[in-house]
Amino acid sequence: MPRFVYRELTPPPVVKARLEQWLQHLDQRFTQHTSYEKRSEIVRDELKQIYSPHVDGGFSLGPAADSLLGLSFDPRNITLEPEYYGDIDVPRYNERKPLIYFWQMFDRSPLGLNHWLGFRFRAMLGRHIFKHIGENVKIFHNVEFSFGYNLVIEDDCTVHKNVLLDDRGGIVLRRGTSVSDYANIYSHTHDIHEQADVTNKETVIGPYARITYHATVLAGMHIGEDAMLGAMGVATKDVTPHVVSVGIPAKVVRIKDRWHSSLPTEAARPARSSRRTPPRAMAEQEVRI
Repeated sequence: MPRFVYRELTPPPVVKARLEQWLQHLDQRFTQHTSYEKRSEIVRDELKQIYSPHVDGGFSLGPAADSLLGLSFDPRNITLEPEYYGDIDVPRYNERKPLIYFWQMFDRSPLGLNHWLGFRFRAMLGRHIFKHIGENVKIFHNVEFSFGYNLVIEDDCTVHKNVLLDDRGGIVLRRGTSVSDYANIYSHTHDIHEQADVTNKETVIGPYARITYHATVLAGMHIGEDAMLGAMGVATKDVTPHVVSVGIPAKVVRIKDRWHSSLPTEAARPARSSRRTPPRAMAEQEVRI
């Protein structure tokens, strides 16, 4: 089969220069100012420019500053879902909240579907929000996460549109991992008898794993190197490296014909007692079952 790689696209030079200047300006301001108050003011003013631009003569096309929409440009005037969670680290979240709101409002604006700008805008904000974000990370529009400060995205990862990354207990996307549209990755669970009884568990994906369309990874799962979780599959247990796992609950249906020996070998998370069997042997056992 032919191999199709992503094309390299660039805006017209004048537009590219202006967009890069804007991103650099934002990055510098968010680096200089880390307080909730100052970052909220920066985001408020930027959202006014995005949603209520001024035309020649200084006439504003947008709402008055004291209108409901005008007030909603300021992150201090709104609440986001994670603020209601009892396990939130309030000081850490408050430092990031204006930027998270900026991310969400950018995606809902006319700028949000400009992929060239969006990749760079989200990567820039990710450096100020996430625990870690690597190089050459592509995040599409309408991706949502919980706290942000428990999220690690390593080099060369791709997160497609409308993905949920619930990082309450921590999520690690290892190098080269791809998460397809509408996938959900969780890191917390609720007790079946008491909903307020929440257990946080770190979820680790990859390296070079693929979570495909509408698939779900439950809290605490480890999706192994080069493994694939099929469309609409639900991973209720670990997925061993180099296999394809599908269904609800997900089960191994295939061991990959090649193990991508050309890919760099990276150490996985320390093995638990249930993983002492070599990955391929485990996969073969699961297929037989």
